[in-house]
Amino acid sequence: MLDCAPLLATVDRLADRFRSMPQSKLVAPVPGHGSRAAAALELARRLAAEAQAVEQDGAAPNRQLPDAGPFAAGDQLAVAGHDLAAALAAHPAGSPVATRSGGRSAADHVLAGAVASLEALAELV
Repeated sequence: MLDCAPLLATVDRLADRFRSMPQSKLVAPVPGHGSRAAAALELARRLAAEAQAVEQDGAAPNRQLPDAGPFAAGDQLAVAGHDLAAALAAHPAGSPVATRSGGRSAADHVLAGAVASLEALAELV
C-alpha cells in the first residue's frame, strides 16, 4: 500500500496557510499567476484531475473544480489533495495505476509529483 502521509501533511500545511491569509495577500499577484488564490486553484484543479484519472484508471478527467473565490483556496487545496491521497491508497498493487515502469510505480510518480507541486506553491506564496 502506498504511503500518502507526505502528501496529506504537505497539503494540510499549505491549506492552513491559505486559510489564514488576509484578502490582500490572497488576491495579490505572484509570478506566473494573477493572484495567490489563482495559483492555489490551478494546483487544486490539477490534483483533482489526477485523482479522477487514478479513480478512472487513466481515463481523462470529466469534471473540473469550480472557482469558489479566493477565500475557498485553502479548502479547495485540502479537498483535492485528500481526494488524490484516497484515490492512490485505494489502488492495490497490480492495478493499472500501480503498474511498475522504470522501477517506480505510476502511483509513486503521481504522489511525488503532487508533493513537489505543493512544495513549489508553498515557496511561491
